[in-house]
Amino acid sequence: INEASSAVNVINALAPCVFVKGSDYADQEEDVTGMITEEQKAVELAGGLVYFTSEMVMSSSEILNANFDIFRPEVKHWLAQFSNNFNIREIVSQLSKLENLKVLVIGEAIIDEYYFCEGLGKAAKDPIVAFRYCSQETHLGGSLAVANHLAGLCGEVGLITLLGERERRENFITDHLDLNIHTQFFSQNNAPTIHKRRYVDNHTGGKLFELYTLEEVPLDKQTEENLVNTLREEIVKYDMVVVADYGHGMMTTALRNELSSSDVFLALNTQANAGNRGFNTVSRYERANYICLNGGEVMLEVRAREGNMKDLVSQLSERLSCNKFTVTLGHAGMMHYDEAQGYFDAPALALNIADRVGAGDAVLAATSPMVALGMPWEMVGLVGNLAGAEAVAEIGNKRVLKLGNIIKHIQSILK
Repeated sequence: INEASSAVNVINALAPCVFVKGSDYADQEEDVTGMITEEQKAVELAGGLVYFTSEMVMSSSEILNANFDIFRPEVKHWLAQFSNNFNIREIVSQLSKLENLKVLVIGEAIIDEYYFCEGLGKAAKDPIVAFRYCSQETHLGGSLAVANHLAGLCGEVGLITLLGERERRENFITDHLDLNIHTQFFSQNNAPTIHKRRYVDNHTGGKLFELYTLEEVPLDKQTEENLVNTLREEIVKYDMVVVADYGHGMMTTALRNELSSSDVFLALNTQANAGNRGFNTVSRYERANYICLNGGEVMLEVRAREGNMKDLVSQLSERLSCNKFTVTLGHAGMMHYDEAQGYFDAPALALNIADRVGAGDAVLAATSPMVALGMPWEMVGLVGNLAGAEAVAEIGNKRVLKLGNIIKHIQSILK
C-alpha cells in the first residue's frame, strides 16, 4: 500500500521494468500535480519503460460527485461558486508558490499518546470503572506537528522548540520529523518533554480522560537567553514565522517581545487548553500579521460568552495590531477577516471525524503561508477546511499534510 501522493517511492524500491498509467496521464501537461513527470523520471532512471493504456476515461470522483450527496446542499453550492471563480490550474499555480517559502516554527514540543482500552465494568472493591489495555499509539504534537505539516507544503522549514531535561524522547521526535526540517532543540531543567496521554474506548473511539505530564516551572534565565539569541539569529533567514503557543511556559515575555520587534511576517496561534485556560491569550503579543484561533479562543480573549462572531473579531482586531484573522468554528467551517476586504465564510468539508486533536495545528500550518503570500481568501478557506478535514479523519497527528495530496483532494471535490 502506497501512502504517498505519488508512486516515486514505490518505483525507487521496486525498480520496475514496466510502469503502466491510464490514458488520462498520457498528456503530461494535463497532469496539474506534476506527479507523472517525476514518476517517469524515476522509472527511466531505474531502466524501465512507461506505458499508457488506451481506454474510455471515467473519473470515480465525477461519478461520486454527480450521483451521491457527499456534501450538504450549502457546501455543494459553495463549491460550485468556488469552481466558477477558480480553475484547477490557477489553484495549482498559487499553491506551487508555497514550495519557495522559508518558514520558521517556534513553540512547545508535545508528545501525544493514545491508550486504547476496553471497559470491563465496576471494580469489585472500589467505586471506579475498570478497563483492559488493548493498544497504544504515539504521535508528534504541538510545534512538532505544525513543523511536519509545513514541511509537506513549503520549501524549507526551521523549528525552535523546547524539550525536557528528563523523559526527553529526542530520538522518537527526530525519527518522526520530516527530513526537510532544520531543528534547534533546547532543554528545560527539572522537567520532562510535555506528554499528553488520552485514554480512549476501543469500541466507540470516545475519550475517557486525559493525563498531562508537565512541570509548571518557570523557564530558567540561561535557557531563555539562549532561546532569544537563537531566535534573533535565525529569524532573519526566513520569510515568515509561525508561532504555536500552547501556554506551557516556553513563550516567555522576552521571546514574545523579540518576535514582536522583528519585521518578519508573524503568524500566531495561542491555544486555550486545560493546562492554561484563561492565561494564554493573543493579547500577550504586541503584534501579529495573521492570527488563527477557534471560536472559543476568540470569546475568551474578548471576555464574551455570546455575541455575533464577526463583531467579536472586529473588537479583537481593534485591540491588537493585526488585520487578518481565521476563526475555526467546528462543524460550521471557518470565517476569515481581512480589514481591507471584509469577511469570508467557508464551510466545513469533514465527512468523518475520528479525533479533533491536531485539527487546529493543521489549519494553522495550511493557512499561514497562504495568507503570507496574499492568496485569495476563498482559496485559503478551501485549503484550510481540507487540512482540518484530513486531520480529524485520523487519531492524533497521524496524517501529515502534503501539497500533492491537497491538490488531488481539491481536484476530486471540484469535478
